[in-house]
Amino acid sequence: MRAVNRIIKFGVKEINEEKLLDFLDTSGLPEPDLIIRTSGEKRTSGFMPFQSTYAEWYFADVHFPDFDACELKKAVEDFAKRKRNFGK
Repeated sequence: MRAVNRIIKFGVKEINEEKLLDFLDTSGLPEPDLIIRTSGEKRTSGFMPFQSTYAEWYFADVHFPDFDACELKKAVEDFAKRKRNFGK
């Protein structure tokens, strides 16, 4: 909503995907390749819905305070095994 409100504020008349990306809070940052969801929850909670279109999700059973280097290694190893097709 902040992005849409900024677009309105700046008087942009025509919008496309690139223009929307310019107004997001994450403008200028690369889109994520991997998103890690801790606590055993199997939902995304609406996290970065536009930017995470082609991201891979990893669901860890541990809560965030217990997500240590060993857990990160598991997530990265899992990600490395995946064949990404970017929506194809």
